[in-house]
Amino acid sequence: PGAMDGFCTLAKDFGALPLKETLAPAIHYARAGVPVAPKVAFDWTQNTQALQGTARDKYLIAGATPKLGQLFAAPGQAEVLERVAAEGRDGFYTGAVAEDMQASLRAAGGCHSLEDFSATKSTYGTPLRASYKGIEMLEHPANGQGATALLMLNMMKHFDIAAMAPFGTERAHIEAEISKLAYDARNRFIADGDYASRVDHMMAPETAAQLVGLIHPNRAMADPHELSEAIHKDTVYITVVDKNRMAISLIYSIFHAFGSGIASDKFGILFQNRGAGFSLEAGHPNELAGGKRPMHTIIPSMLAEGGRITIPFGVMGGSYQSNGHARFLSNMVDFGLGPQEAIDAPRCFSDAGTMKVERGYGPQVAQELSNIGHKVEIPAGPIGGAQAILIGADGVLQGASDPRKDGCALGY
Repeated sequence: PGAMDGFCTLAKDFGALPLKETLAPAIHYARAGVPVAPKVAFDWTQNTQALQGTARDKYLIAGATPKLGQLFAAPGQAEVLERVAAEGRDGFYTGAVAEDMQASLRAAGGCHSLEDFSATKSTYGTPLRASYKGIEMLEHPANGQGATALLMLNMMKHFDIAAMAPFGTERAHIEAEISKLAYDARNRFIADGDYASRVDHMMAPETAAQLVGLIHPNRAMADPHELSEAIHKDTVYITVVDKNRMAISLIYSIFHAFGSGIASDKFGILFQNRGAGFSLEAGHPNELAGGKRPMHTIIPSMLAEGGRITIPFGVMGGSYQSNGHARFLSNMVDFGLGPQEAIDAPRCFSDAGTMKVERGYGPQVAQELSNIGHKVEIPAGPIGGAQAILIGADGVLQGASDPRKDGCALGY
C-alpha cells in the first residue's frame, strides 16, 4: 500500500528529475499500449481465472487474454500517473483516485476508510548485513525476509561448499537442508519490524551453529514447518546504476498472479493480496492486525566488498528469493562464476516438503536426492528469475539478466 508514497519519496530525496518528467514515459506507454512479451503472454493465459468483475474488463481485451505481440493499454492507470505527476503522492492517496479505490474495496466487503489511504506513509529502513568469504550481503530488514538469506549464509560457512560439485547431489542436499531450517525460522520470527523481536536471534552465529547440528550429510529431514507461501510469479525486479555509480536495487510485487484479482472500478488499479503473508496464529508476531505490515518475501539486495557496493541484484520467485540470494553469492564465490553464469545455473528448492529440481540438473542428481529421502519434483516451469549489475573497480558495468524471464541487460 505504501509503494506509491515510497516512489515519490525516493524521487524527491534522490531523483535528478521532477516527477512529471520521470513519469512521462510510463504515462505514454500506459495510454499507447505495450506489446505483450512471451513470458507475460504465457503467465497471463495461465492465470486469467483469477480476474474478477471490473478486473476482467480492465485486463482482458474484448473478453480474451492478450496474445503475444498484441498491444495492451491501461488508460485509467495513465490518468492516475498524470495525477501523481501533477500532485505528488496526494494524487494517489487523496481525491478521485483514493475515492475510487475505497469505494471499490467497500463494495467487495472491505472496511477501508479514506483516512487509511491518506495516512499511508513509507519509511526508510536500515539494511541487515552478513558476510560470506569476505563478501558482504545487504538485505531488507523485517518485515522483509532478508534475515532468512543471511541466516543461510551463516549456516553455509559451516560447510566446504566449494569442495562440492557445483550442480551435484551433495550441494543440492545441503542447500535444501539449510533452507528448510532458515525458512522455518523465518516463519516463526519475521513480522512487521515493530513486532519482530527475535531477528537478532536469527542472525546470531550461535543460532546458525545450532541449526547446522540438525543436518545429516546424507539423509533428508522432514520439513520442519510447512512453508507458508506458494511460489508466485507476479514480481518485477529492476536494478540500475547511473553515471555517478549510484545503484538502485528495486523489487516490486502484487504477490499472486493478478494479486487479489480485484481492480478499482474507474481507474482499474489492481489490488495486491500481500495480506496473505500474515499468520492467523494467536500471539504470533506476524498475527493479522490493523496497522501492521505482513511478513514480506520480496527483498532487493546488494553485495559489497571493502566497503564498496559491487553488485546490486535481486531474485524473483516468492519464497525462493532468500534461497536464491544465498545461491547466487555461492555460485560466484565458491565456484568462480560471473554474474550471468551465476544466474543461468540450474536451481533447486525445497518448498513445502517437495524438492523442486530444474531440468538443468542431470537425471542422476534427482534420483540420488530421492534415494536419501527428498520428495523430488521436476517443475513444469523455471524456479524464479534474477538480474544483477557488477560494478567493476574500474567503473565498468557488467549486466546480467535471467533467461527464465522476459528481461534484458541494457547499457549506453
